Amino acid sequence: MNSSFSRVSWFDVRSRTSRLGRFTAVSISTAVAALLTCTAALVRADGITWTARTSAADNGWTSATWGGPTGQKTFVAVSNTGTGNRVMTSPDGITWTTRTSAADNEWRDVAWGGPTGQETFVAVASTGTGNRVMTSPDGITWTTRTSASNIDWRGVTWGGIAGQEIFVAVASTGAVANTGTGTHVMTSPDGITWTTRISAANNDWRDVAWGGPTGQKTFVAVSGTGTNNRVMTSPDGITWTTRTSAANNYWNSVTWGGPTGQEKFVAVSNTGTGNRVMTSADGITWTTRTSASDNGWNSVTAGGTVGQEKFVAVSSSGTGTRVMSSADGVTWTTRTSAYDGTWRAVTWGGPTGEEKYVAIAGLGLGAGNRVMTSGAVATSTTTTIVSTTTSLATTTTVASTASDIAPTTSVPTPAATVKKADSLPETGNSSSTLAISGLLFAITGFALANRRRTFH
Repeated sequence: MNSSFSRVSWFDVRSRTSRLGRFTAVSISTAVAALLTCTAALVRADGITWTARTSAADNGWTSATWGGPTGQKTFVAVSNTGTGNRVMTSPDGITWTTRTSAADNEWRDVAWGGPTGQETFVAVASTGTGNRVMTSPDGITWTTRTSASNIDWRGVTWGGIAGQEIFVAVASTGAVANTGTGTHVMTSPDGITWTTRISAANNDWRDVAWGGPTGQKTFVAVSGTGTNNRVMTSPDGITWTTRTSAANNYWNSVTWGGPTGQEKFVAVSNTGTGNRVMTSADGITWTTRTSASDNGWNSVTAGGTVGQEKFVAVSSSGTGTRVMSSADGVTWTTRTSAYDGTWRAVTWGGPTGEEKYVAIAGLGLGAGNRVMTSGAVATSTTTTIVSTTTSLATTTTVASTASDIAPTTSVPTPAATVKKADSLPETGNSSSTLAISGLLFAITGFALANRRRTFH
């Protein structure tokens, strides 16, 4: 927050520098009217207001994530259609570039992770022969890897306790049909070498996430089939246990996040009546929540800057309501999507200070619009105080660096109002007026003291 003076008239303006506090005192020989304006910009990490973006190709985009080595971080999206271009990347979620996929498989999910110094993007596919995994250190150059089996891989994540982290992938079909347990899980320490694991049930597993409270962290997978067992958990990605799902809905996506002290797992589904969300503090005990609408919810993510965290979900059905958001995963609000695309995935990421939610679609309206983003939104509050002085007026301007202290010079008029963005909660900050008032009193007091010290 900065302040500025706009003056009615200027005569005999002389500027002198006061080193104390790096303030500039300006004397004016005639009476002036001083207009002091303070503008506070309120910024929120959004998830509410969405803007359509141009995708690199009109493919059936299925998943997106944020990652990459230091200095080269990027959004990466994968698709299940296209010829040699089933990957696209973006440094900011706005401008996208196609990349050559390692194979024209139907890529379903992508994640970033790996041991320190060996981090990589990993994508898994539902088609292909022995090559249903591809990896990339930067999102640009991709290499096929031998998958543990040729089944319908749907979700992949990186996680695990310190020193034992692994990639975990889950599938919707297995080697054993309909009964017993199957090979619906595979794991890898590096994204290159994969091993089959036994799933807790032979369900249609759709997604997997890592999270949980300190000392109880776990992998959680959700499925679209099964009877009261559409969740399974594992502390290591190898040994899995079924958990009672809150409802027998078709659970498509699961994530971990939330405000500090209120973190939880949140899952969304594309079936059910008013209960297409379920939450759990530990991945074991689940509770249904009222979804904002009975849309076909495909993906959910946790994002937002500190103090502005929220969950955001996207869907492939509904009219102008294909986004919903929640501050706590419990109470959900419908948001207006940029357009009615078949939104398949949403993620959070971006360069520091430019973070945003990014959603990708399988189908758009017209050509090249299968991306939408929602980032920081700024509003402003302005407080103005008018005062009249005679003989002398003291202008007080805060200098942020030594170079901001100007030598004796004429002062331009009117001075421009400078806005500075301060991170505040989504609902704004009711104390901003008090803060502004306090600053004004401090400025006025310093100005009067500085005037007496400088000119008397």
